[in-house]
Amino acid sequence: MTDRTTQADPPSFVGRALYSGILAYMAIDGFQNNEKRVEVAREKGVPAPDVLVPFVTGMLFVANVGILLWKFPRASAGALIVFFLGTTPGIHDFWTMDGEERQANKINFLKNVALLGGALLLLEQAGSRSE
Repeated sequence: MTDRTTQADPPSFVGRALYSGILAYMAIDGFQNNEKRVEVAREKGVPAPDVLVPFVTGMLFVANVGILLWKFPRASAGALIVFFLGTTPGIHDFWTMDGEERQANKINFLKNVALLGGALLLLEQAGSRSE
C-alpha cells in the first residue's frame, strides 16, 4: 500500500463563480474609482496610498482569478485573507462615523467579514488532503 496524498477536489465551480463574481466587481470598481479610493486611504492614514491602493486592488483581482480557476488556491485564498484583514477594519471603521456614512460603512464592513469567512473556508479546502 502506498501512502500518497493528493490535493482535495476543488469546491463547487458554481459556488466559486458566484464568490468570484463579487470579488471581480469589487476589483473592477476599485480600478475604475482608483482616485477616490486613494483619497479615502490617504484620509485614513494609509502610507503611500498612491502605490498601495492599486497594488491591493490588483492583488484582489489576481487572487479572485486564482479562486475561480482553482489555480494556486492556497496562495489565492491567503491573498484574499490578507486583503480583507488589511482593508476592512481600517477603511470601513463605521464605529467612528454617524448617520448614513455609518450605515453604508457598516454594510461594507459586514460584507467584507462574510467574504473573509469565505476565503478562510477556501483556504481550508485548498489545504485539505485525501488519500
